[in-house]
Amino acid sequence: MNQEKTAIRHFTIHHDGVTIPVSRGGRGRPLVLCPGLNTTQADLSELIEALRRDHDVVTFDLRGHGLAPAADRYTFDAFLGDLTAVMAELRSAAPVLVGYSLGADLAVRYAAEHPGTVAGLVLVDGANPVPEPFVTEDLLPQFRAMWEDLAAEQEAHRGTARQVLLTAQEILDLNLEIDGFRSGVLGRYRKIDRPVSMIMSTSMAGDIDEGHVRDFNRNWRAGVERLVREHPHITATWLDADHRLVFTHAGHIARLIRDFETD
Repeated sequence: MNQEKTAIRHFTIHHDGVTIPVSRGGRGRPLVLCPGLNTTQADLSELIEALRRDHDVVTFDLRGHGLAPAADRYTFDAFLGDLTAVMAELRSAAPVLVGYSLGADLAVRYAAEHPGTVAGLVLVDGANPVPEPFVTEDLLPQFRAMWEDLAAEQEAHRGTARQVLLTAQEILDLNLEIDGFRSGVLGRYRKIDRPVSMIMSTSMAGDIDEGHVRDFNRNWRAGVERLVREHPHITATWLDADHRLVFTHAGHIARLIRDFETD
């Protein structure tokens, strides 16, 4: 390929008091990739590069992530606003909208509220109508400790393209919101009239078949099975991986997205 074909354009979008850094490049049908919570464009570089072989890829950092500055609020609606602002700036045909984890939930909400603006959805390990919430009262101390450790680890990335500025409490609050959204997400799917493909991990919480890990994984599978049972036109592909599948199986995921049919 020549330099013109591989050139990547970087620009920013200003909305709601925040600046969203956006990257666009590649050739082919347009695709918007929405990262998940605690995930940046830099983290997803392998997947993004693979997608650019067949798509004109637009991706970005959510507020408080990567090259985006801190914001005064980190809520589901605030992150949805970031995605909506990016979609509003597109000057192309309706794109395939791909979301990872929280990004998948945002993609479903966006598509349900903006009919006709996407060619189809690819949802990677998110937007799952699980029968039971993950963050329950009895497990709250364990989740709080886990996210405190995560927030401490993220300190090492401050000032880089991989930084995440959210506190442990903000991450916890977001996960509670995500649980709430997923409890009613089936109704959102009913409003989407475009093709939907799910790429899901078989061992979302890990590969230990006991205790809470086993329960989380069963809950995860049950949610997808419930979705495709109620919406047979939605396809689901399972990868032998945990929730980090976008990093461990980037090439495989890119091929599945390449073969996704939107017509």
